[in-house]
Amino acid sequence: MAKSGTKRTKLSKKDYDARVPGLREQLIRLQVELKSAPFPILLVIAGVEGSGKGEVINLLNGWLDPRGVEVFSFHPPTDEERERPPMWRYWRNLTPRGRLGIYTGSWYTEALREAAVPRTRREKYRHALQRIEHFERQLVADGALVVKCWLHLSKAEQGARLKKLASSARTAWRVTKDDWKSHRDYKRLDDLGKILRQATSRTGARWSVIDASDERSRNLAVAETLLKAFAEHQAAMRKISPVAKPVPVKPLRPEGLRRLQELPLDKKISASSYEVKRDKWLGRLNELIRRAAAKQRSVVFVFEGWDAAGKGGAIRRLTSAIDARDCRVIPVAKPTEEEKAHHYLWRFWRNVPRAGMVTIYDRSWYGRVLVERLEGFAREDEWRRAYAELNDFEKQLTEHGIIVVKFWLHISKAEQLRRFRHREETEYKRHKINAEDWRNRRKWEQYEIAVGDMLVLSREIPWHLVSAEDKRYARLQVLKLSCKQIAAALVQA
Repeated sequence: MAKSGTKRTKLSKKDYDARVPGLREQLIRLQVELKSAPFPILLVIAGVEGSGKGEVINLLNGWLDPRGVEVFSFHPPTDEERERPPMWRYWRNLTPRGRLGIYTGSWYTEALREAAVPRTRREKYRHALQRIEHFERQLVADGALVVKCWLHLSKAEQGARLKKLASSARTAWRVTKDDWKSHRDYKRLDDLGKILRQATSRTGARWSVIDASDERSRNLAVAETLLKAFAEHQAAMRKISPVAKPVPVKPLRPEGLRRLQELPLDKKISASSYEVKRDKWLGRLNELIRRAAAKQRSVVFVFEGWDAAGKGGAIRRLTSAIDARDCRVIPVAKPTEEEKAHHYLWRFWRNVPRAGMVTIYDRSWYGRVLVERLEGFAREDEWRRAYAELNDFEKQLTEHGIIVVKFWLHISKAEQLRRFRHREETEYKRHKINAEDWRNRRKWEQYEIAVGDMLVLSREIPWHLVSAEDKRYARLQVLKLSCKQIAAALVQA
């Protein structure tokens, strides 16, 4: 972990005033260059109470152009935030590429707040830090510059700072009972801070420990740390090609392709039998969704499959069993400009449902290892590491109690052609077919390989592989498998 210096020196007002204009000019230049950069900056300000975190942030906010900077402050979670995985509120507040976000009361504050409770087990704290480390690792791998400054004071210096603030009518309001409590618990909180920095200081997101005993030196040190990190990051990013190079599509795990190709596609069911069984399973699904809601368990359905495999029809049957007020369908298409300015998982984190609600994704985060892999929208290093990122995402959902049900609807190449032609010949279905569908079809064999890899490498939650050659059979299977998985999850809880 980097430190700001080895000697504690008090900077004179004259020297401070002489250096500030040059730093302000460099910070404005940073913002100008950042506008066209393919990455955001996340500046995390943390440290002991009384170290001046708020003062530093207010000062930086005054030195910078406010049009290019956002300040995020997180307080104890609201009821809405508690109903989702812990990292949800941080994902949804990520600053986009080309901008600077300053974070106080960040993802670290809540972990420290919980760990400060004497009865909290250290294993829980370390698990929270591991979750944070994974979060930052994904941001850094995506190109984000994460700058973390820990403002340090000794216990004596902290006490002196708090007494000085409390002694003046102008600043006494800044000192709370919690501040004095943290002073009394200094040793334990300092130990927790050391554990935090050791667990989450990694390449690309290291902590800079800054001596905060002298306010002027502290202010300059934070600004200089940011400027130095930006210059180094810019140089590193120039060496990375933003364009994905075509890579031959070869199986990473051949057993996945075999599983896909060996799925029997001759499964059928008569119309009369389907109607009877459909009503039975719709009723069962409605009951299970209501039971899950009563236990504050949300359900996420993920639908992937070939074009024209019947995802839309299966989703319509599914939603007919769920109260429309409690269900949301998210059709996933090409990312918008806003979505492109964030990590690819950002748009999926934003739509994680509240406790007791249902969200259905018509295509999903697996686009990273399917269409983005094949079409060159993601570099090889990006789609390869995505398997671990997707597993981590789903693990956070299930750890929070969310029930995730995933389907791949499978048809033959010949059946897809028949359905494509039917769509072209049927006026009210013509909108469902376009040139992109035909282009994807020409890459059928390559997509088969990518799907096979996805089936094997997404280990956190297994896929339901559904034979969809017969639409009635596929829709019934979706209902039955959904009921069985939700029922099993409710029993295990």
